[in-house]
Amino acid sequence: MRKQLLRTLIISFVSLLVPVIYAAEAPHITIRSSYTDISVSQIQSIPNVVIDKKEDWGFWGHSTIIHRYDLKSIDSDKVVIDYTTGLMWHQSGSEKYMNWKLANSWVEQLNKKGYAGFNDWRLPTVEEAVSLLETSKKNGNLYIDHAFDIKQQWIWTGDKMSGLEAAWVVAFYDSNVCWYAFTSRYHYVRPVRSIK
Repeated sequence: MRKQLLRTLIISFVSLLVPVIYAAEAPHITIRSSYTDISVSQIQSIPNVVIDKKEDWGFWGHSTIIHRYDLKSIDSDKVVIDYTTGLMWHQSGSEKYMNWKLANSWVEQLNKKGYAGFNDWRLPTVEEAVSLLETSKKNGNLYIDHAFDIKQQWIWTGDKMSGLEAAWVVAFYDSNVCWYAFTSRYHYVRPVRSIK
């Protein structure tokens, strides 16, 4: 009788906790996660962003999203989970900068290795990458949270610039968003995956 009562209490307690844990981890903001071709005027009207200065090539600005980051190590691989957006980020990213084609290949290799036990890593969309831009320099000399590595000052996105052989790039050293030709070799990779 006591065993059954104890078992019932444990099951009741666990079933009460599950919705609370799930609710605490549920994302509050959904960000576009599929790639598209984006023009400068479209980039200047993406949601959750304050634009400090518009330019012909993009803008300077920062995200308005209040993140809930959690730095974790999974199978000795470092990731940053953002419970606000439902995204998991590679904590650092590529050690070297590379062109856009190599950036995509680098992510493919990461998936073959199963970084942090997952094989669905990808380049971020421009909205996802811009969501990381802080209002001020928070991590060394970069506009990004302390949870992230500081080496990756510019990162490629998977979104292309409409009408050009170019992709959008987000810069954490000066908080700008602009496009570069696919052949440009001066950008890093910081992969992301959805945890929803």
